Amino acid sequence: MSAEPVVIVDHDARWFDDFDVAAAELRGALRPWIVDIEHIGSTAVAALAAKPIIDIQVAVVSLDVDTQIVAAVEALGYTYVPEYERELPNRRYFRRTSSTGVTTHHVHLVERTDHEWWDRHIRFRDWLRAHPDDRDRYAALKRALAAEYRDDRDGYTEAKSGFIDSVVERANYSARSTSL
Repeated sequence: MSAEPVVIVDHDARWFDDFDVAAAELRGALRPWIVDIEHIGSTAVAALAAKPIIDIQVAVVSLDVDTQIVAAVEALGYTYVPEYERELPNRRYFRRTSSTGVTTHHVHLVERTDHEWWDRHIRFRDWLRAHPDDRDRYAALKRALAAEYRDDRDGYTEAKSGFIDSVVERANYSARSTSL
């Protein structure tokens, strides 16, 4: 992962505009392949403290043309990070940094047929949007973990996983109950 320290800041309403700009660029560059695009992660939830990095989930028809897709995303100023494919082979990961070298955007590109990956991120985001108590608990957890894992992004991410898993499970249960 990045060598940047884990820093959590108060929510910034401009993150929604930042996503809109990046999404429009990605839609244009990926027009032949794109199926859907979503703002995920903490910056996609109003009033949620976050690392100030816009997470963008992009679904494409197929990754079979990944050299063309990679070139199209890189042309927008993103850096392709292929080493993550060892861990997640059905995803292409990119990051964009500012002129000062600070990461500003992550793009997670997946085939839309990978419903589990896609749905997990959308359900987590939507649950936090609809449940302010869980949103606030998550913010407090993130702030505490950022202090503990400031220089260990992997440790920070792993330490949040129990909370995320419990929210996703509740969201999945709620979705199943609603559809009955």
